[in-house]
Amino acid sequence: MTITAKDIVSVLGPIDETLMADVFATGATLGELAEAWAWVNNDEALIGEGRTLPSGRVAELVELLSPRENDEFEM
Repeated sequence: MTITAKDIVSVLGPIDETLMADVFATGATLGELAEAWAWVNNDEALIGEGRTLPSGRVAELVELLSPRENDEFEM
């Protein structure tokens, strides 16, 4: 089932329109978004549980949601 804006906000909290559009463009489900968010926020624990690294849409979402190293220096 296609994800809605309400679904995205329920997982990520308030986000900008660009990221919202990028998440929609992946065609991901709510479950895939939740899994990607878990990887972004706690990858060491998931690896420790023996989970395989994300692939497909989950991996695409992880890339979108992962902070970029230079983001903190933008003004």
